[in-house]
Amino acid sequence: MNESAANQAQPLPETGYAGPEIDFAKMDGLVPGVVQDAATGEILMLGFLNPISYAKTLETGFVTFWSRTRQKLWMKGETSGNRLRIVSAATDCDNDTLVFKVVVEGDGLVCHEGTVSCFTRPVPLPVHEAEAVQRG
Repeated sequence: MNESAANQAQPLPETGYAGPEIDFAKMDGLVPGVVQDAATGEILMLGFLNPISYAKTLETGFVTFWSRTRQKLWMKGETSGNRLRIVSAATDCDNDTLVFKVVVEGDGLVCHEGTVSCFTRPVPLPVHEAEAVQRG
């Protein structure tokens, strides 16, 4: 598909929604979905969507992922009450990644480990020689 065709609005059959055509083919039917707090900008989590979960997300206004481990639809927060209500959504320039800005319902804890964000584990990075020289 050429670039202009990929950027044209095409309705999803289930919803009638006309937006950019999401490229689910690159990752075997899935696209990453980044979830960001609409008020603070904090990245809350990352999940994957397939065409069905994407259509369900658009239909309900709440982020619905495709669970790769359980092989089924998964509306984040459907059991905990911490649903992710979409304020806005965007795709990247390649139409193969989504970002959802959300308001978290419930107690605001998105991660199954009981934290606001799933990104809580720092990764130590090596100090590169050039950076060490600049600091020195």
